[in-house]
Amino acid sequence: MSELITALQLSDPDAAYHRLVDAHRGLSEEQSADLNARLVLLLTNHVGDLAVLDQAIELAKAERGS
Repeated sequence: MSELITALQLSDPDAAYHRLVDAHRGLSEEQSADLNARLVLLLTNHVGDLAVLDQAIELAKAERGS
C-alpha cells in the first residue's frame, strides 16, 4: 500500500498557490467549483492509487472538522 506524501514537495509553493488563485480569477462561483472538480479528477488520475486517494480524502475531511 502506498502512503500519502504530506511533506512539502513543491520547489516554489508560493508560485503554485498563485497559479491556483490565478486560474480562478474572473470565474463565477459555479465555474470555479467546476474547475476545482476537474483539477481534482485530473490529479487523482495522475496519482493513480486508490489507497492514496482514500488517505487524502480522510485527511481532507479531518482538516475541515468533519
